[in-house]
Amino acid sequence: MNYPAFYDKVESITLFDPLSKVLGSYEEGKLTFFYKEIVKLAGHSCPTVGGAYLMTLRGLEALYPDTLPVRGEIKVEFKEDEKEGVAGVIGNVISNITGATEHSGFKGLGGKFARHSLMFFNAPIDSSARFTRTDTGKSVDLYYNPGVVPPDPEMQPLMQKVMMGQADQSEQKRFGELWQARVEKILCEHARDTEVIKVVVHS
Repeated sequence: MNYPAFYDKVESITLFDPLSKVLGSYEEGKLTFFYKEIVKLAGHSCPTVGGAYLMTLRGLEALYPDTLPVRGEIKVEFKEDEKEGVAGVIGNVISNITGATEHSGFKGLGGKFARHSLMFFNAPIDSSARFTRTDTGKSVDLYYNPGVVPPDPEMQPLMQKVMMGQADQSEQKRFGELWQARVEKILCEHARDTEVIKVVVHS
């Protein structure tokens, strides 16, 4: 399966999943997510999917500076409705990594390890997303601004041709290359750029 080489350069995200440990799914309950896996689940790689992954990476780092993040113990909030814009897409990416779901998640085992009722839309926040630890109440607001990394000027006219079915094979390939080049810049060159991802921690 071929994919852009930069997928393997993106920082991975490792969490401790107590449910996986109890059920023997993964040794010591440690799970590591890679960007290429999230792309497979989402079905595509774009600034939205990449941004959701990056927000999760940076958010969990801020929430758990000295220990592994605990999957299933992280509440996630969005200011938008899940049907508005790309909120649903972002929510799906973050859900895959953190385990948080709105209503459809795991209901628990012996009163523990529930994953539902951990994701909320239409929240009274002004950030792109807010993560909160359910054990300590510590939270972090994340502000994502992909506009800091603009697309190549060549991309827009190529997109129009592709969408209208007028692009030849070489133009379609070039469009895809330019599209992924922007995602690569966001995830690899600007992963620590505070203008792309602003992190505000609340104790």
